[in-house]
Amino acid sequence: MSNRDIIVIGGSSGATAPLKELLGRLPADLPAAVFVVLHIPTQGIGVLSTVASAAAKLRVRQAEDGLKIENGHVYLGAPDRHLLLVDGHIILGSGPRENMARPAIDPLFRSAALHYGPRVIGLILSGLLSDGAAGLNAIKSCGGVTVVQDPADAIAGDMPLQALAATTVDLCVPGTRLGDVLSDLAREQAGKALPIPPEIRLEVDIAAGERIGSDGLRTIADPAALTCPSCGGVLSKLKAVHPLRFRCQVGHAYAADALAKEQENLVDEALRVALRIIEERAELVHRMAEDGRRGGRLAVAEMYQARATEYRKYADMIRRVMLQSLDPKHQPAA
Repeated sequence: MSNRDIIVIGGSSGATAPLKELLGRLPADLPAAVFVVLHIPTQGIGVLSTVASAAAKLRVRQAEDGLKIENGHVYLGAPDRHLLLVDGHIILGSGPRENMARPAIDPLFRSAALHYGPRVIGLILSGLLSDGAAGLNAIKSCGGVTVVQDPADAIAGDMPLQALAATTVDLCVPGTRLGDVLSDLAREQAGKALPIPPEIRLEVDIAAGERIGSDGLRTIADPAALTCPSCGGVLSKLKAVHPLRFRCQVGHAYAADALAKEQENLVDEALRVALRIIEERAELVHRMAEDGRRGGRLAVAEMYQARATEYRKYADMIRRVMLQSLDPKHQPAA
C-alpha cells in the first residue's frame, strides 16, 4: 500500500503567510509532492520566489504542462491555466474559469481525487468566498484526507468555513501546526480506494478544456432560471448537494456565493448606467423647460420642469440604493 504522497493546497486572501510557515516545516525527505493554487497572480508579485525562500528544504517550481511529478517538490499553479494531476504528470488545463478564477482550487482538488483517491491530502487555507469547498468534498468522497486552516486563525475565514460546511473535514488546524500535521499524514498508509463519482471525472475533463455540451451537462445538473455572468448562457444547478453550485453549457462554474458576488457587481454596474441616463434626461428636460420660458411657452415649460423634478427624484432614489448596496449598514440622509 502506498503512503499519502499527493498534497494539494488552496488558498486566497491571507494564505501566503500560513503557506510559508507550513512549507518551512516540511522536511527534505518528505515522501510526497505538494501542489499549490493561490488566487493571486503568480507572475509579477514574486510569489514563486517568496514560496521558494520559505521551502528551503524542498524544490519549488512553477507547474509546466506534461511535467513528471516527483516527491519532495512543490509545484505552483501557472497563471491563467488550471493545474491538473493526471497519471503521474501535470496537465495545464485551458477550461473555463471556476468561481471567477483560473487557476481555481476545485479543479486541482478534483483531479487529485480522481487519479489518486486515498493517497491525497487536501488543505484549504485562508481566503474569501468558497473556492475549494467542492474540491475538498471530492477528495473526501474518494477516500482522501481533508484538512482546513482553523477559521479563527485565518485572516479571511470564508474558505475554511465553507469547506467545513460542505464536508466532514478530518482536521481543523492552526496555521503554525499545519506543516507538522502534513508531514505526519504523508507518512501514513493510504486507505482503501472508493468508487469515483462520475461527475468528478466530467468536471475534470471540463477544466482540461473538453467540450461539455448540453447533453453532458444534463447528466450532472438541472437547468435553473439563472444567467451565467460570464457568457450570458443558462445556468444549471449541480445535482451534488453540497456546496450549492452552478455551471453553464460553456462550462463556467460558480459556487452560490461567488455567483451572488458577480450578480452584485452586475447590479451595481446597471444602477450606475441607469443613474447616468436618468441624470442626463433630467438635464435635457430642464434645458427644454428653460427654452420654453424664453419662448413664452409657459405651459410647455412648466410640464418639462415637472418632468425634470421627477427624474431627479428617481436619480436620488437610485443613488441611495447604490449606497446601500455597497454598505447595507449605511443609511443615507433623507
